[in-house]
Amino acid sequence: MLRPVVVGMDGSRESLAAAEWAAQEALRRRLPLHLVHAWEGGVTPDLSELPELDAPRYWARRILRDAVERLGERCPQVVPTTEQIARSAPDALVAAGDEAELLVLGSRALSGFGGFMAGSVALATVAHVTRPVVLVRAEQTLEDEHLPDAENHPSATTPYRDILVGVDPANACEEVLAFAFESAMLRAAPLRAVYTWRLPYVEAAAEARARRAVGASAAKALTAVMRPWREKFPTVDVHELTPEGSAALRLTDAAKGAGLLVVGRRIRPARLGTHTGPVAHAVMHHARCPVAVVPHQ
Repeated sequence: MLRPVVVGMDGSRESLAAAEWAAQEALRRRLPLHLVHAWEGGVTPDLSELPELDAPRYWARRILRDAVERLGERCPQVVPTTEQIARSAPDALVAAGDEAELLVLGSRALSGFGGFMAGSVALATVAHVTRPVVLVRAEQTLEDEHLPDAENHPSATTPYRDILVGVDPANACEEVLAFAFESAMLRAAPLRAVYTWRLPYVEAAAEARARRAVGASAAKALTAVMRPWREKFPTVDVHELTPEGSAALRLTDAAKGAGLLVVGRRIRPARLGTHTGPVAHAVMHHARCPVAVVPHQ
């Protein structure tokens, strides 16, 4: 049985943008699309039929109806299924995400810093779901995934923008690279693999030589990690980048021209707290393109 692409809906512009992105991803992957909405008004059976909940119940159901109608106009090739879940939003999304091929959520705007942020529900969900989660900002459109046309106008028919993936050769998890390569292959898009490094303390006289040596070592390590994946996905055009500096800053900066940024999140046994890791946490808040957070051991 095929796992669906699941979208968490709450009626916001962010979730509607997420649904449109997910519909295109479902088409690319030839998977069903499933829209879910969590409504806590139905959590307690004794309270679920109270008359004062009629209006909230109506609006909760309308969220899914409106999303289906919008997708029918924007992406008629996809016919989604819907489900209203009587649980808190984080619990509902984690449960639905664990059964999905990937879970897609909206990402809210962050004023004052020029970036974006995931709300508390998204953060809690990303920290605990065992499948990949993609965060999509409210302003994301179909054209944003593609390069501009010859006149620099937005287009949905030009080639796809690059896929960007953060790589750590010391913890080169297969799940992250598999997701990144598959995403690039499905789009016929180039893949940029980024491994950042920092120069340890050395005396000033030896700094230039040490920088060359550490940079060369980083490039060699990244090449070794990417070699088997290049062989497995021979049609993907791969570019290996090893800039010096902070991984979070370098990836956020590189993501400005990307169609999708893929990062990893180590699975932790604790169920409390938001265990996303510093790099994933930073790009979730500030990357301008959709961000895929892929859990791994």
